Amino acid sequence: MDMTRREFAGTFTGVVGAATLGWGATPSREVDPCDLPASIRALTPKTEGITPITDGERRARIARAQRLMAEQGIDAAVIEPGSSMRYYTGVDWSLSERTFAMVIPASGAPAWVCPAFEEARARELIRFGGDDIRVWQEEENPFALIAAILKDRGATRGRVGVEEQVRFFVMDGLRQTGRAAELVSATPVTAGCRMFKSPAELALMQRATDITILAIKAALATLRKGMTQYDLSRNTTAALTRLGGSDPWALVGFGEYSAFPHGSKQPQQLRQGDIVLLDTGCAVEGYQSDMTRTTVFGRPTRRQTEVWTLERKAQDAAFAAAQVGTPCEAVDAAARKVITDAGFGPDYRLPGLPHRTGHGIGLDGHEWTNFVRGNTTPIAPGMCFSDEPMIAIYGEFGVRLEDCLYITEGGPRFFSPQSPAIDQPFE
Repeated sequence: MDMTRREFAGTFTGVVGAATLGWGATPSREVDPCDLPASIRALTPKTEGITPITDGERRARIARAQRLMAEQGIDAAVIEPGSSMRYYTGVDWSLSERTFAMVIPASGAPAWVCPAFEEARARELIRFGGDDIRVWQEEENPFALIAAILKDRGATRGRVGVEEQVRFFVMDGLRQTGRAAELVSATPVTAGCRMFKSPAELALMQRATDITILAIKAALATLRKGMTQYDLSRNTTAALTRLGGSDPWALVGFGEYSAFPHGSKQPQQLRQGDIVLLDTGCAVEGYQSDMTRTTVFGRPTRRQTEVWTLERKAQDAAFAAAQVGTPCEAVDAAARKVITDAGFGPDYRLPGLPHRTGHGIGLDGHEWTNFVRGNTTPIAPGMCFSDEPMIAIYGEFGVRLEDCLYITEGGPRFFSPQSPAIDQPFE
């Protein structure tokens, strides 16, 4: 795996960086348990026995980042609050206009820049590099403190990596100090660590998936004529919450609106014979699940069954192609070929498969790297992806089946069992 990381860092070719799920999912909200359907009221938390990521594992992550920096000729990495900061340190801090940042040097302990009035709270949270927390008053320049850290770590005449979620005003402020080194992307370092999941990370993702399976089963049991897409979405997020999942979300499409990959704002009421597409997930200790089931309310038509079966064949083809050493783009090509050979497309055209076949997943619902054309990153053990080709037919319906997988030395393994039939979302 170390050799794979070096190869990856040297020839980084991923397409599309880490991103949160920003499309039309309905967020969780407090619901009176008495208002919930019986299938959801019956749910109880499934979070016993969860093992959080240890400080020892986080120290190993920082050490791995420093090895990648040495290989890439990067002297330090600047990281703002977000999933990468949480990955390396466990610190969960909200973004604001007041700069709070961490600097990981190529050698030595991390250092921090913090608003002075937040110092006490920061010291409660920081467990790595707590001996070097530099504070700034409201009238002072926080970027000068970052530049000073870089100077103290010997980075001012080298290359400084900027994590991809760092906001422009932070990067620009650092550049304007005139004391910073050349600013480059830190993605080969951060993605070069985060793409390869440990057994502890896989266990948390498995628990999030197990919770999601139970939530989908309970939510689909609430299907009734006349319900809206928001009714099903709220039932799903309520189920995820009762099961112990955090940050629950759910995207729903009925009938012709199931063809919209990320949902439609149009009012929808469930009718007999409608396709039902439910895309949902949650987090456990920050680690995400992401699963989609497509079924039908009532008896499926021949056309619905044929398209659903084709979609399942495309998902199977992607899974079969996801072998160690294979370029990520080959997985997209395998799924797309099944769909285009059946007369859809070609390429990304509609009706057909309009998006990539899968994305990386971990602390972010979407993170490096992806099953998409042009991404020649070789598949390696520890990587995790969604497997979700879709067949979208605007004006008619859409079918997406999504299960996430992880790569072992022997090939891919699913976190969840695949859907066996259009009228049987789970075995």
